[in-house]
Amino acid sequence: MRHTAQVMIDFDHTRQRYGTVTALYLSLLTLITLFLYMVAELSALQQIINALTGLKGLPAVIVECAVTTIYTSLGGFRISFVTDNIQGIMVVGLVIVAVVTVGVETHIDKSLVESSGLLKSSLLGWQLIYILPVAVLTNDFFISGFWMRTFASKTDKDLVIGTSIATVAVTFILGLVGAAGLLAAWTGAWPGNPPQDGDIAFFLLLEQLPSWVVGIVLVMVVSLSTAAFDSFQSAMVSTGSNDLFRNKLNLWLIRLAVVLIIFPVVVVALKSPDILQVYLISDLVSASSIPVLVIGLSDACYWWRGFEVVIGGLGGLLTVFIFGTIYFGNAHEGAYLLLLENGLYANDWSAFGAFVAAPVGGLLWGGGAFALRVGFQWIQAKRKGHRFDAFDRPPPTQPSTYTSGAGSFDEEHEGREEPAEPEERAAPISISPQKGKFF
Repeated sequence: MRHTAQVMIDFDHTRQRYGTVTALYLSLLTLITLFLYMVAELSALQQIINALTGLKGLPAVIVECAVTTIYTSLGGFRISFVTDNIQGIMVVGLVIVAVVTVGVETHIDKSLVESSGLLKSSLLGWQLIYILPVAVLTNDFFISGFWMRTFASKTDKDLVIGTSIATVAVTFILGLVGAAGLLAAWTGAWPGNPPQDGDIAFFLLLEQLPSWVVGIVLVMVVSLSTAAFDSFQSAMVSTGSNDLFRNKLNLWLIRLAVVLIIFPVVVVALKSPDILQVYLISDLVSASSIPVLVIGLSDACYWWRGFEVVIGGLGGLLTVFIFGTIYFGNAHEGAYLLLLENGLYANDWSAFGAFVAAPVGGLLWGGGAFALRVGFQWIQAKRKGHRFDAFDRPPPTQPSTYTSGAGSFDEEHEGREEPAEPEERAAPISISPQKGKFF
């Protein structure tokens, strides 16, 4: 059986290709991404509770953090698989309840359909055709929870079947939830101003329904949020333990560190009214880092090193600042563009330009770093009389093997399991013990 031990190949393969420094840099970006996702999750929960009940969401946020911390500490990542099943059931139930009750209880004001302008072409609509694919595709590289589930699949066939079913289900669900935003505007539940409230337009629509429906929805929302939050906690524990400390630090100390991190997460979540902005910051970081990272994953680009990845990733963010400074005419606004203060609703080209500047700038800075490194190595070779070998293909390495079902990650972090039957074992995964070159 393929177990979560295989999550180790993320860090080890990066270290083999780019060196330890780059692997640690990418692990840090992963932790930052998880932090922002945890902030967004708690921010959404407290806003939804406030919208549906009028009560403050802080007590619910505290209870959720406490409960998820307790059961993830006791059950490890395996418990996330259980809550994932609960989450799936809750999503289906929420969609069914919403579709039926909204269809029966809501009434569209036809005069609002035309005046809302939501069916007309808009600048933001065209920009999103580019922004959303770039943001989602690059950011998924840093979502450890996705990779842990990938490596935990029993076989590749099961992985393909699971992702195919999920793709169809998610497309269907997103279509329904997205349409709820239109209904919220056309029924007057969401007046469209401020536009940031569109993040919770679905729940503003449900708020207009009978109290018993709101109660059911509230229970489902808390369950969904809890199931998502425990996955982020488990992924942060795994990333910190394996990638940063190489499984040499006691697991309970890592879990304690994650508990301490939750305190600033709660504080930031309560001060972050715009959920979308939190996600966009994370997306901007990944959009600057991932393009320069994937270049070296091709065997044809064996000469690409970790130096280019790190400089390119940081340079991409610097390029966003430079673009913002030029676009707005001052460095202060350019710095704020890194935080996407205006989100996607500024009705200008700032957000679109940021998501163009991040990957393009990252690639340009990476290319410049490559030229600088090669030039420096050429000068060093000439000065010292050594052979210039910057473009030599690295020698083949003798890989070590991690066999599925017997990884040290399972033994140290999740408790031993009975080994799978021979016919159910996935193929061993070869991981070279040799470290790649950063420079």
